[in-house]
Amino acid sequence: MERRQLEYFVAIVEHGGFTHAARALRVAQPSLSRAIAKLEHELGVALFHRVGRTAVLSSAGEFMADRARLVLRDLDALRAAARAVGDGLAGRVDVAATSSSALEPVISIIADLRERHPGVLVSTSSALSAAEVVAMVLQGRCEAGVCGSAERPAGPGLVAHHLRDEEFLLVAPPGSGIADPVEWSDLRGMRFVVTKPATAVRALFDRIAATVPDVSIAAEVGDRSVVLPMVLRGIGAGLMPDGWTDLARRAGAEVVRFSPAERLPQWLVHRSGPITAATQAFLDTTLAGVRLAGRAAAEAPDVS
Repeated sequence: MERRQLEYFVAIVEHGGFTHAARALRVAQPSLSRAIAKLEHELGVALFHRVGRTAVLSSAGEFMADRARLVLRDLDALRAAARAVGDGLAGRVDVAATSSSALEPVISIIADLRERHPGVLVSTSSALSAAEVVAMVLQGRCEAGVCGSAERPAGPGLVAHHLRDEEFLLVAPPGSGIADPVEWSDLRGMRFVVTKPATAVRALFDRIAATVPDVSIAAEVGDRSVVLPMVLRGIGAGLMPDGWTDLARRAGAEVVRFSPAERLPQWLVHRSGPITAATQAFLDTTLAGVRLAGRAAAEAPDVS
């Protein structure tokens, strides 16, 4: 079995067929087909069912897909480790993150990483939920992930580090005059711009709506980046993680805290197996930032 065969197989799975995979890989489709036929012969099983011009994963193919990704990740880790010894740290790390985590702490991590290791490229992939982040890491689609979850993320071979407690805030249109901090009971009669189900922000809204009378949805959006523009246009209020605070205030929105505070733990996750030197640098930079923030918090004066 050759690395090239696994790369071709994963490309067919991810691009939805031989034609699209051949185009993405810039290889002739007959060459791709021959490589997969050879792989199937070596394994003794069919990886795809051919239905007309469509290729559908067989049960053996489904079993192989995630494992092939992980093998390719492990091979990359070995290659990168060897290269780092001779040429200095360089490479790419694929990071899965929910939208709020992609804003903070991932942006700060990337900024710190660029200072420490300018040869490392971070590529982020968006996920709707913590469960999706964990799945992307365990399946080998990404090498690390950052997400918010009330429970510690778990899975076979998964390592999870607590980063911080993210705080959710109320963001209201300019001139709303919302009290700061605000209690749930103060939200009676308010209309909200909300994301679709499965996100942590939507879960918070659903809890509020189930408790506070006359709370309603003004708009439901699939793209979370349009929530703030809608709030600024007066369509409704929004719920946002604290990473949006500076941007929302600079744009003119009113940003207030909840009393009691609404918080959600954020986690860094990765597999326990071999990782690339670039991924290790990402992990080390992230955890160094956590330790630095912890020391700063411990040394801060008590103003209570």
